[in-house]
Amino acid sequence: MINSFTPYINSETKILVLGTMPGIASIEKQEYYAHPRNHFWKIMYTLLSEIPVDEKFENKIKLLQNHHIGLWDVLENCERKGSLDVNIKNQKENDFESLLEKYPGIKKIVFNGKESHKYFFKKFGQIKGITYYVMPSTSPANTMSFDKKLEYWSDFLK
Repeated sequence: MINSFTPYINSETKILVLGTMPGIASIEKQEYYAHPRNHFWKIMYTLLSEIPVDEKFENKIKLLQNHHIGLWDVLENCERKGSLDVNIKNQKENDFESLLEKYPGIKKIVFNGKESHKYFFKKFGQIKGITYYVMPSTSPANTMSFDKKLEYWSDFLK
């Protein structure tokens, strides 16, 4: 059984980015999107900052929080061989009803890939007052070019 990380959310969070479950590289480093070929941080720094991607995870989180963006996963835990979402079994979802009650400022949920969206909607459906965005996965398993991913990901900031 593998477990998700603690959410990076505070009272200023307005946008919540949701992955499905951290991959092996992320679990080993205990940092979201730690695989060196994952485009998530490069996309965030390209959209939100004028500086190159900071190597310190704490600074990456600060960048998101300075732009009112939180980070978490749809699943609390699951069984999975490898890092691919298609191998997930026996999953348990995180408690989004309580989370959204505690953080009512969250008005946008951005899914990092179709699988996170699928698991979320299967359990919670459409939650009133939330706008949803399904973005292409930033995972290296998604062979879409960085520029194309960046184009899609820029949508949720408008």
